[in-house]
Order: sequence, then structure tokens, then C-alpha cells
Amino acid sequence: MEIQLAVAKAGKYQSMESGDTLEIVERPMGGVSCVLADARSSGHHSKIVSSMVVRKVMNLLSDGVRDGAAARAASDYLFMERGGTSSVYLNVLSADFQTQTIVISRNNPTPVFVSQGDYIECIGSESQPIGNTRNIRPAITEFPLRIGTTVVMYTDGIYTAGEKYGQLIDLCSLIEAYLDDQEPSAQYIADSLLSYALRLDQDQPNDDMSVVVLRVIEKETDRIRRMNVSLPFEINNPTDLFFE
Repeated sequence: MEIQLAVAKAGKYQSMESGDTLEIVERPMGGVSCVLADARSSGHHSKIVSSMVVRKVMNLLSDGVRDGAAARAASDYLFMERGGTSSVYLNVLSADFQTQTIVISRNNPTPVFVSQGDYIECIGSESQPIGNTRNIRPAITEFPLRIGTTVVMYTDGIYTAGEKYGQLIDLCSLIEAYLDDQEPSAQYIADSLLSYALRLDQDQPNDDMSVVVLRVIEKETDRIRRMNVSLPFEINNPTDLFFE
């Protein structure tokens, strides 16, 4: 059995920095967690706020704190640091080997999609963003870690893609279509969803966009853990990219 965890991101059009911050951390008792924070705006200030939240959650998860408790602590920390002036959407997605479960913690009204077998469920229970007040609790969903499970999590830049042009994204149908392909990778699904959302916004995204896909697949493994990162960047003087 193998856990695939893939990410695809794009920043808001003509914004220097994304307000979305996403990090992946190994769990101390086995497994992996993805922490995704959306500061609900773009730019340097938003990046500082979302990064602060993600670092707090990651440190707590690395110390063995449970997902829900880490989210609550991050909320109280943000409220204390910013005096209730900053509001952040927060998601934590975990494959927990200790409990043999997948855990979704949401402080985010944007739903999460879960596919198991031939059934796709939209998890959209009510939840509050963190940072506005103390004692905010996440909405938590937990289910067994089983082969054939796919979880798709994203920020509202994906959810609202196309609205400016009178179009709506049907994420459930898209996910179903991708899963009908023969064993698509988590990265393929993440890239495909992001590409579709970008097309709806005519390649000028109206908001920061982030997609996270977790898949549990049946596969003979060599017990080697791998992670690949692709990070585009620009440099002022292109000649500096090459050795003399």
C-alpha cells in the first residue's frame, strides 16, 4: 500500500506573494500531515499571517499533538498575536498510521471531497475561520485508511474559479472523471484541477489557488519514502542562471 500526497499551487494574477501557505510534515508516530492556510487575501502581509499559522500547527503536530488540538492552539495563538484582526482559513489533512485513519480538520467553509470506491462525498459541514476569537474548534472528519481512498482539498480560489466570467466549477464531476482514468496519480489529479480552474479564470487567477490530493493505492513498494518538489522562479538577469 502507498500514500500519495500531491500539491499544485498558483498565485493571484499580478500579486507578488500568495496568501496561501502549505507545508507537509511527517507524523512522529507514523504517517504524514498536510497543513494548508489561506489568509483570505494576497500580498506580503497575508503571507506572513498564513505562514505563522502553518508553522504553529506543524510544530505541534511534530510534537505529537492531535490535529484538532493543534488547530485550536493555532487559532488562539493567531488571536493573541493579532488581537482578532486577522482571519485565516485552515485545513489539516492527515494519514495517521498510529490510528490507521485519515483525519480532515476544517476551519474553512470550502468543502473537501472524499472518494471511496464508487462514491464521492462532499464534506461541507459548518466551520469557522480561525483568529477572530478564542476557543474556535475545527470540524473534524475521520475514517479508516483504506485502499481506493482519494481526498481532494483546496482553497477558495479553486472553488470560485470562473465566477468573474459567469462560469462555475463542478468539482465533484471533475474528480469523478479523473478517477475514471486508470489509476491516475495524486499529482495528475491536482495538476488537472488547477489547470481547469486557471482556464476558467482565463489564466489570470482572481485569487490564490491551492490544491492538495491524497490517494491511498494498492502497490508493491520498496519501502523508500520519496518527495518531489517543483518550484518555478524568475531572476532579474537571465545570464546569472548559467555558469561561465
